[in-house]
Amino acid sequence: MTAKIRDLARQLNLSITTISRALDGYPDVSTETRQRVIQAAREMGYEPSYAARHLRRQRADAIGYVLPSEAPQFSDPFSASFLTGLCDEAASNQIDIMISSAPPQSDQEMQQYQRWVQSKRVDGVILNRIRKQDWRIQYLAANHIPFVVLGKENAASEYPCVYADDRAGFKELIAHLAQQGRRRIAFIGADPDLIVHAERFASFQQALNTSGLSFIPELVRQSDLSETGGYHTTLQLLALPQPPTAILCANDLTAIGALHAVQEAGLTAGKDVAVAGYDGIQESEYTTPPLTTLAQPTYDMARQTVLMLTSLIQGVSLPQKQVVFQPHLILRASTQGQAGVTRR
Repeated sequence: MTAKIRDLARQLNLSITTISRALDGYPDVSTETRQRVIQAAREMGYEPSYAARHLRRQRADAIGYVLPSEAPQFSDPFSASFLTGLCDEAASNQIDIMISSAPPQSDQEMQQYQRWVQSKRVDGVILNRIRKQDWRIQYLAANHIPFVVLGKENAASEYPCVYADDRAGFKELIAHLAQQGRRRIAFIGADPDLIVHAERFASFQQALNTSGLSFIPELVRQSDLSETGGYHTTLQLLALPQPPTAILCANDLTAIGALHAVQEAGLTAGKDVAVAGYDGIQESEYTTPPLTTLAQPTYDMARQTVLMLTSLIQGVSLPQKQVVFQPHLILRASTQGQAGVTRR
């Protein structure tokens, strides 16, 4: 027979209210009492009614994440690592995570956020692939829903965010290419409305200037952060009268597509044209040739977003609203670096 809360109260000689508040983590219950209650609940097989618990606390004990994608890409290496980090940190905080997928800027995406907010299914939201004047930020802020963003807009951003220091990473990568005498360096980015594109493109331009290299507008192309997009865009670059001697990509999937295009054009990546990516996905180590990449700690960054969000949900002030991670340059054969060499 399943134990009831009154059985637990009788066993410990405590009131039902004390038992309930101990299990809900209220600070007015001593640590010693809370531990007694939790231990007894385990021994007696007591499982609290989550519906009643949520009603009392007016909290869902869940956070949400909508993967912004035209098609579900949960197997995409970056998304897989990010989602694993979200789930692991959520589990360690004993909260659930609700995950969905919707095309960005679509009615489906808007409806998903509206359902979560209006039904109070989640206490907070993790946001990714932020756009300039992003409606999601405005909507969540207007409805007083806590959120944390992966990525940043600028140093003056008011919303809490977690991001990698793109500028330091690109500076090191372009310095490496400049040392090899490469001067015509191309950049394959993404939709200009995406903050991730704006930040990495600005970092690319700044790094060129720091290394004394010229910015060549005709070598800048937009893609969609996919292998297919990287492949076709690279073929366009290689068909120019003066093709690039190096191609930097906004993410690793784009760069993997670029490697295929270089090979199809009868060229050798790392010798005829250098190719580098960004993210540090595991697959980058096993491309032909192995891909040079700016690796960001995606898993740790995901956990940090959840850690910050749970603090906001609990009403705890964040010691800092912007948490910065440092990418590290992994030099491999696609830029003539020695395979496996890592610079931190």
